Amino acid sequence: MSDLRLGVLCSLIRKDEKLLFEALRARELAFDRIDDRELVLWLGADDAMPRYDAILERCINHSRALHTLDILNRHGIATVNNAEVGRICGDKLITTDCLVTAGVPTPRVAVAYTPESALQAIESMGYPVVMKPAVGSWGRLIARVNDRAAAEALLEHKQVLGSYHHSTYYIQEFIEKPGRDIRTFVVGDEVIAGIYRTSEHWITNTARGATTSNCPVTDAMRDISVRAAKAVGGGIVAIDLLEGPDGLLVNEVNYTMEFKNSVAVTGVAIHEKVVDHFVRVARGEVAWRAEVTS
Repeated sequence: MSDLRLGVLCSLIRKDEKLLFEALRARELAFDRIDDRELVLWLGADDAMPRYDAILERCINHSRALHTLDILNRHGIATVNNAEVGRICGDKLITTDCLVTAGVPTPRVAVAYTPESALQAIESMGYPVVMKPAVGSWGRLIARVNDRAAAEALLEHKQVLGSYHHSTYYIQEFIEKPGRDIRTFVVGDEVIAGIYRTSEHWITNTARGATTSNCPVTDAMRDISVRAAKAVGGGIVAIDLLEGPDGLLVNEVNYTMEFKNSVAVTGVAIHEKVVDHFVRVARGEVAWRAEVTS
């Protein structure tokens, strides 16, 4: 039995977490399940902080994940992923800015803060456009805007709703997809697998009903995926790619990636690759505070 002190920060235990637990137990690695619904962190009390060689973050709630990672990291506790990666990937605006700064190809994006400036940006970009909340997942609250009437209606709805999710207008160029997108899985500097997500709907999230199939990883996919991972700080991430008319584009980067639907179709034990990296971090063989590239 290893003497490593390991923790898995989680909430609901999904199939993804069950696979990770199985991989840890298969290596005879003891670990604590840290339930974010029960967790209490006493700020300013160093002796009350949990002591682990590394903690694997698997929260569903972004704010719980980000706040906990930030506190743990400030106390020198290694986490996978770290708080900076979570901060960047948890906000599409920041993610896009990091990708663009690093020279990673992405769809054009404009950011605006009022309905008037947003409408101006939309019309300058040209219809159709995609509007997304800066913070969100699983394809929720994403809208394809085909004309001015739709834009005006959507902007009015966002203004009236008035929540944090609707206070910033993230306007993305619409990329015509061949009925699918690509997700690659990056662990450290390695692209371990790729899947197609296929749907008759223009939104190709599996949470919205898309089906998955194996996607052989090409050199181009490998290159852009590793560059995207480094742009947000590395670690363990899933890269969503679009097949644009001029080549691959990075759409989004996910820092608490789901993989349960991808193990069987790719034939790659993604959970075991994740645990391998996690253990290397716990042993100090891999840095967990990778710098964001620019």
